[in-house]
Amino acid sequence: MTVKRIDFHTHIIPLTIPEFEKTFEGDRWPSIKMLDEDTANIMVQGKVFRKISKETWDPAKRIEKMKLEGIDMQVLSPIPVTLCYWAPIEGAVEFAKWQNNFIADVVQEYPNNFLGLGTVPLQDVDAAILEMKRCVHQLKLSGLEIGSNVNGKDLDDPCFLPFFEKAAQWNVPLFIHPCEMIGNERTMNDNLSITVGMPMELSLTATRLVWSGIFEKFPTIKICLAHGGGAFPYILPRVDIGWNSWPALRKTEHPPSYYANKFYYDVLVYDKGNTKYLMDLIGYENLLMGSDDPFIIRETPPGRAILELDDVSPEIKKAMLGGNALHFLEK
Repeated sequence: MTVKRIDFHTHIIPLTIPEFEKTFEGDRWPSIKMLDEDTANIMVQGKVFRKISKETWDPAKRIEKMKLEGIDMQVLSPIPVTLCYWAPIEGAVEFAKWQNNFIADVVQEYPNNFLGLGTVPLQDVDAAILEMKRCVHQLKLSGLEIGSNVNGKDLDDPCFLPFFEKAAQWNVPLFIHPCEMIGNERTMNDNLSITVGMPMELSLTATRLVWSGIFEKFPTIKICLAHGGGAFPYILPRVDIGWNSWPALRKTEHPPSYYANKFYYDVLVYDKGNTKYLMDLIGYENLLMGSDDPFIIRETPPGRAILELDDVSPEIKKAMLGGNALHFLEK
């Protein structure tokens, strides 16, 4: 596949969501309320969760903007509010299947424009493994998006080991997106859960994963962290100090920083200085362009923090703008 630019971090949702609340327990099932033909609100528990534009649900509209911005392909993933880890498992399985079918249908209809990531009901690991198998073997999706925790349970919990084992065995790329952020009670105002909570949440998730030895348990596992890994790359020296200071707590042969370049990272960091820091710390080979399209906090234009880099060769920029994403997603 010859593709110049791939936006790895984008979200999509169907315009019409079945009324799951009429069939399954729980009052947090998301729904869509149309405002006009071009805008709508995602509703949760009768309240506006987020205002969205037509391109959030309309692939043809997305393609129009992609052409204007020079994007050859987007990797579509669910909006984290639709992961529904809180839900009873019967409903969560059906909700995941419904989303995955939709994304697979979009990819099938527009194979030159989109790749897709599915979702799985991680509150039940056995059910999650079954849906992962369906996603990659039947629907032919390119990987999975998973949340940074599951109802407050961190991803290094031993209960998730069978899931990660199968992901490694089946070569399923995993995209970790923040959800149910740490310190949520302190970031409820001013959208601080998005600007501050998300990078803090990712730093905790990434630290717990490397501290737990996930890359020693599953050396071939592929994991990409959203939002440039949040604060994780910048707190690594402090985490290493902790590893060196408390030998009794060590679970790995090497300090956490040793494993940092085992992750992939989207380059949704908005600043060429931050991008250069990631390049120096991680290496450009593990960095993927991502914009958070189509939301208001998206990087505009996609890849700006890569394109504005000084003293970086066109070949390296090309890799971060597209080639690395294909490598991450290849089977």
